Amino acid sequence: MKRKNLTRLSDFVDLKVGKKGTKKRDAYEHGLQAFSLGVLIQQARHEKGLTQEQMAERAGTNKSYISKLEKDLKDVRFSTLQRIIKDGLGGELEIAIRVKGMRG
Repeated sequence: MKRKNLTRLSDFVDLKVGKKGTKKRDAYEHGLQAFSLGVLIQQARHEKGLTQEQMAERAGTNKSYISKLEKDLKDVRFSTLQRIIKDGLGGELEIAIRVKGMRG
């Protein structure tokens, strides 16, 4: 059964935020990545059965920093992020770089 008045998510984002390549869309995409990182950290913490306070203690930081990181902290030092993931979660940080216009 085909439903009327449905819009694909990509079309909705294009309409509400702007097409890819515009400044507004780039800012949106950057914010979405930061938000996604926080969600991933929160999910990993929950899977480990840790509170924010326990994870912060393991990572050598404080609960409020972990809370901010999980809620969309925009500026985080790479070394701090590594320490939180390695010491706080017992995990490993993997990084990928995607360059626009490159094939592969």
